[in-house]
Amino acid sequence: METGFLQGNGIEALPQFLTSLAIGLLIGLERERNPTAKAGLRTFALAAIFGTLAAMLSTKVGSPWLLIAGLLAVAGMIIAAYLNNPGELLRQPQEKEIDPGTTTVIALLLCYGLGAMIWYGLAKLAVMLAIAVTTLLYFKPELRGISQKLARRDLVAVLQFSVLTFIVLPILPDQSYGPYNAFNPHQAWLMVVLISGISLTGYAALHVVGKRYGAPLLGFLGGLASSTATTLIYAKHGKGNQTMSYLAASVIVIASMVVLLRLLVVSAVVAYDALPGLFPVLAGGFLFGLVVALYNWRKMDSATELYIPETSNPAELHTAIGFGLLYVVVLLGSAWMEDLAGSQGLYAVALVSGLTDVDAITLSSLRLFNLGQLGEQPTVIAIAIAFLSNLAFKFGMVVFIGGWNLARHVAIGFGAMTCGVLVGLFAL
Repeated sequence: METGFLQGNGIEALPQFLTSLAIGLLIGLERERNPTAKAGLRTFALAAIFGTLAAMLSTKVGSPWLLIAGLLAVAGMIIAAYLNNPGELLRQPQEKEIDPGTTTVIALLLCYGLGAMIWYGLAKLAVMLAIAVTTLLYFKPELRGISQKLARRDLVAVLQFSVLTFIVLPILPDQSYGPYNAFNPHQAWLMVVLISGISLTGYAALHVVGKRYGAPLLGFLGGLASSTATTLIYAKHGKGNQTMSYLAASVIVIASMVVLLRLLVVSAVVAYDALPGLFPVLAGGFLFGLVVALYNWRKMDSATELYIPETSNPAELHTAIGFGLLYVVVLLGSAWMEDLAGSQGLYAVALVSGLTDVDAITLSSLRLFNLGQLGEQPTVIAIAIAFLSNLAFKFGMVVFIGGWNLARHVAIGFGAMTCGVLVGLFAL
């Protein structure tokens, strides 16, 4: 009886209005920090509650125009608040952050819309969006700094990646062709997008963070962009300098450790069922290498100059096409060799292709695993062989370019990763 009385008085809607109030206070708290903004805590809280109220009344009367009218009213009031004081912005001291009004207007309209979403049963999504909006507003200086640091080539890289992902990928047929039904144009290009996306993250971050965060982060980002290019650059700079050799060795080892993380992420995305066998191998190599990387870092002089490795844009069309062709060749070669000579044939392909690129043979093996043409154990062994082959190739680069002094420091880290991978293999 009592519950029906409360429901009849509309009390059951109280949680929605309280959620709207919390969302408005959250966004308004950030706007309150800006002295030139025309809306703060109270205005944003009221706008969110008004959004929920307008949505409720719109539902009750069955007219969506009431909700739209409320949105226009909120927009009109905040715009009028700025227009009524056009000279105030000019009187603000130059050192203060000036709000021309557009950000606050959009934020207030979003707040109204989020309040409406809560009434329509989208409270969780509304709260998530409110947190995202507040984060964007709060980190304005950092976001502006990142955008100012992006060079033209970085923006071009993002645009090229967008072309690869949203223009080329959707038009490719999702159908298997060729021997063993191994070649699927859509799947092949999806692998290109995946690898390009990971590499592009490191490529862009290298130019954004620069030298401020030290060798560990530099090695991590260099490994995301290209561990081979990072090894080449630091092998040159670590030659003949004892202090620099510790930094170079640390960056080279970390960059190669990141390859293991890349393979782990790629495997989780492409063939999640292969993770139980892959994880001990990849994690073992990473943890063993981490011990040596930390030792090299402690030996490094904090004042040693850091060099940013210059890598090519991984989203360039010719780079993407080159990787796509390599992937297809390795995929068909792996399927053919595995059919012709069993696992030993696949391992031979992994050994050769891993010298220059680990991603292609990894994705090819995982593709064959998904097709049921390759078991879990051969898949894991092939990927491990490709990684160790690539590690040997990069160590050869260090020896011939950086000399034996640097090679000794790198050899400890590479040897530790090799031991970790082998321990994981024996655990299979």
